[in-house]
Amino acid sequence: MSPDPLRPPVEPMLAQARESLPGPGALPGGIALDLKWDGYRALAFTSSRPGGVFLMQTRRGGLIQDRFPELIEAAAQLPPGLVLDGELLVLNGAGVMDFGALQRRAASTAPRTVRMLAQAHPAYYVAFDVLQIDGHSILTEPWEHRRDRLEALFADHALSPPWTLCPSTRDPGVAREWLETWTRTPGIEGVVVKGLAQSYRPGTRGWVKVRARETTEAVVGAITGALGRPRLLVLGRYDAARRLRYVGKTTEVSPADARQLADQLTPAAPGAHPWEGARFSAGWGRGGDVLDTTLVVPERVAEVSVDTAQDRGVWRHPVRLVRIRLDMPPDDVQRFRAYGTSVTA
Repeated sequence: MSPDPLRPPVEPMLAQARESLPGPGALPGGIALDLKWDGYRALAFTSSRPGGVFLMQTRRGGLIQDRFPELIEAAAQLPPGLVLDGELLVLNGAGVMDFGALQRRAASTAPRTVRMLAQAHPAYYVAFDVLQIDGHSILTEPWEHRRDRLEALFADHALSPPWTLCPSTRDPGVAREWLETWTRTPGIEGVVVKGLAQSYRPGTRGWVKVRARETTEAVVGAITGALGRPRLLVLGRYDAARRLRYVGKTTEVSPADARQLADQLTPAAPGAHPWEGARFSAGWGRGGDVLDTTLVVPERVAEVSVDTAQDRGVWRHPVRLVRIRLDMPPDDVQRFRAYGTSVTA
């Protein structure tokens, strides 16, 4: 063990995306598989002395512990000189994991607002790795040993919520079941694959992440590019009040799909489209540049491949066009739904 204590900022170890689970020999020493959460990556630091300052660091190095006072209070459960790696999650009023509520909490700094949000949307910390114990770094230890230490930490200190131990398995069959069933729960995206013999290498993409994907449909409400050569499709779904709600946008469509779409899209007449005046971000998060879009009559349906991560009904990651469903009218597309609801056509 290294005698040098870790202090923020510490770059977290990262994962590269794959479409399917790798084989047992893909990573050093065989593989373990952790649940992948749709939250905020965060490192938790306890002081070297009991009752000292507790710190919570984001993936990019910012300190956000003051926005989560319930975690500061609960840090009394943790031993001194500890560094955990894990995921921050929050629940909405219905007890469902809610990424939008988490974003609001992470962005709020006014003390009164922080207290109100903490009461309305309590935070939880799902720990999946331990980087330091008793002030000594264990980054060079293999993942298998660090996992044993993490499990012992929870058992020896009887840790309870908001501290939660991330489920982990070495059975690919269990991981496939997680991908097929557990990811239907809002807030669970897929699995992260780790090598049993891997040390913790800050800033490197040494792990593998596999997100659950499904095929579904949405209504084409706008495009980027020209009507004769659309590039991206801006997608929507109708809610129960028959309002077309934005749900996401595709990656760039193929030349073959663009040629098919060119014969199927009709530009919307001025004042006739429900998205008139709306602005859509060019990025996959909030903010950033705005797309230059052309509104089209929402009469065409796209079959798309998506993962399960949503923010209040909007897909948070790139959407892939599978095909245009000329056989399906917009009214047959699943209704718009937010976390905690399921409304079908």
